[in-house]
Order: sequence, then C-alpha cells, then structure tokens
Amino acid sequence: MPELPECEAARRRIDAGALHRTIEGFDLGEVSHVELPSEDERARFVGTQFSRTHRHGKYIFVGSKDGPWLHIHLGMAGSVRVLEEGAELPDFIRFTVKFEGGNRLHFRDPRKFGLVRLVEDVDEFIADKGLGPDALEIGDNAFSETIGKTKGAIKSALLSQKKLAGVGNLWADEALYRTGIDPEAKANKLEAGKVSELHRAVRDILRAVVDTDATYSKLPDDWLIHHREDGDACTRCDGKITKKTVGGRTSYYCPDHQSGT
Repeated sequence: MPELPECEAARRRIDAGALHRTIEGFDLGEVSHVELPSEDERARFVGTQFSRTHRHGKYIFVGSKDGPWLHIHLGMAGSVRVLEEGAELPDFIRFTVKFEGGNRLHFRDPRKFGLVRLVEDVDEFIADKGLGPDALEIGDNAFSETIGKTKGAIKSALLSQKKLAGVGNLWADEALYRTGIDPEAKANKLEAGKVSELHRAVRDILRAVVDTDATYSKLPDDWLIHHREDGDACTRCDGKITKKTVGGRTSYYCPDHQSGT
C-alpha cells in the first residue's frame, strides 16, 4: 500500500510536470467503483491552471491558492504519471487531466481503491479528516506529547493517522527495528530519550526513502525492508526476524534486540 514516500514522489511528479499549464479537459477510463469528480466539478477546472501542490500524510493535493483543488488518494495500488500526449500508457488509467501543449496528468489505479475528489479548502479537509501532524513536519515536543504519552502499543500509535499522518506498516516497523523497540512496548513506558530517538528514526527513514523516489531497491541492504521474512537473519544482532500481530497489523521485528523499554 502506498505510504508517505510514494505519495511525496507522486506530488513531486505533479509539481514538476503539471503546474502552470492551462487545463483543456479530462478523459475518463474504466471508472466503475472509482470515485472521481463529476462533470460539473471537472468543468470548474477547464481554462484554469494548477499553481501548487501539497501533501499531508498520505493525501495529495493539486490546485491553486484560492482553490478548488483536486485531492488524490492512491488507495492500495494507485500511482500518478505525467506524460506527453501520445506517450504509451500503462493499463488501468482511470482519470486524465489534459493540458494545452500536450502534457497529461494520469491517475492509474488497478485495484480501484483510490479516488480523485474536488476539495475547496485543503486545511478544512485535513481538519475534517482529523489527521494528525504530517510525519515529516512534526516537531520533537509534539511527537513526544502525541506519541510518547500513548498508553497503548507504540506500533499502534505510530500507525494512527489521527496522531501522526503518513506512517504506514513498513516504516513503523523499520523505525522500531532501528531503535530497538518492541512493537508491543507501551509508548508511555518508554524513556524520554528513546521517544526522541524514535522520532529521529521516523524522520530520517522517511526522508531517505523519499530521496530514492520511493525505490526500495536503492535502500541500504541492512534495512529491515529487505529482510521481512520470518526466520531471516537480523542485520543488527545475531537474532532472527520473526512476526507477530500488533493492533491487527503484522509486525516484523527481532526479539533479540527489540525490547519493551
């Protein structure tokens, strides 16, 4: 499932190829069970230009200062492509924005769990969703207050989009693996220094993945992402990777070096 790095990579592609171009229309692919803007909503964009992008957690927005905006949610397997007119297209294109001059912004969604929706105000949308601070923007004190004082499992706290927007299963496990914290450890029982270390790990990991354009093969070999198999060798000690369910989510970790404190 796309997480913050994939969404940030998509935002950057939109930013690089779809801004300051006059919108001349839209094309719809096979769209049953895919939520897309209505004909009237699409008409509001024709003749205008996107001038800015924004991302908050796993939510992508493209629009202008005074709106409206298109909100793109990638769902389980969605992606965004910006291609020239006439370029060979991948399968499962559900929604295309056509620009004067030839560029096209395509939303691809093979599993139909994503959506494109008109949004009038991004800040209001984020507030209505109850999203917490973006995982790349949250400060040390806010992270300590929001995550460090949670009474439940630290893994569940990291995954709560109402506490911290953008962290998914892969990178929560990666941060806990790097900092030696058991996914089931009670967040409010962790030492303050450990919570600060975890915040740095979350931030550094997400930035590193973003820097690869969310290409996992470019990440260092000793990262957990390359060893998410039960019984695989731990790259941080002599232990073995195992898995367990925490808050309904499968967690990969090393019980030898990941503790509850």
